[in-house]
Amino acid sequence: MTSPFDLPEPDTRTARAADKRAQNMGAFLALSVGLSVIVVLGVYGRVHEPQFFAFNVAGFSSGTAAKAWIATVAFVLALVQIFSALVMYGKLPITAPSWIGTLHRWSGRLAVLASVPVAVHCLYALGFQSGSPRVLIHSIFGCVFYGAFAAKMIVLQRPKSPGWALPLLGGTVFTGLTVLWLTASLWFFTTSGLKF
Repeated sequence: MTSPFDLPEPDTRTARAADKRAQNMGAFLALSVGLSVIVVLGVYGRVHEPQFFAFNVAGFSSGTAAKAWIATVAFVLALVQIFSALVMYGKLPITAPSWIGTLHRWSGRLAVLASVPVAVHCLYALGFQSGSPRVLIHSIFGCVFYGAFAAKMIVLQRPKSPGWALPLLGGTVFTGLTVLWLTASLWFFTTSGLKF
């Protein structure tokens, strides 16, 4: 009979230590890339001379209106992401259907894809601005959103990432997109109305 106080075999300790190092290196890599993306976007947005125009989508009255509606689509898809993640991980009293993982992956892909023209418009047309608290918060969270997204994609590719990494980065991505939507789209809709 083995005592609960017996130490594990040396080979087991070595394997666990190596596994822990691999987890830590994966988290360090993901966070380093994420922070680099944040800094690069922030610096580019700050030093780039704003052009005050980036794109206009047919059917919209302005680039700002297009940006507000496209960001709203991205935000709704992010809500689908949160709901599907809660179902997948058993946090809601719902039996996860077989297609929930596919819904989760594709809603995330489409949300980020929808956010790209919005980010291009923000960076190219406006840059990193700090003229008011709302605009400064929006600029900061735009950089944070893409940095957290880049880090999350690295964690997803590394099966030995620490257990805290994916929920933390996924939550940061969602928080970033929520703050972006509140400080831009919701602000636009409340000041200009629900116009296209």
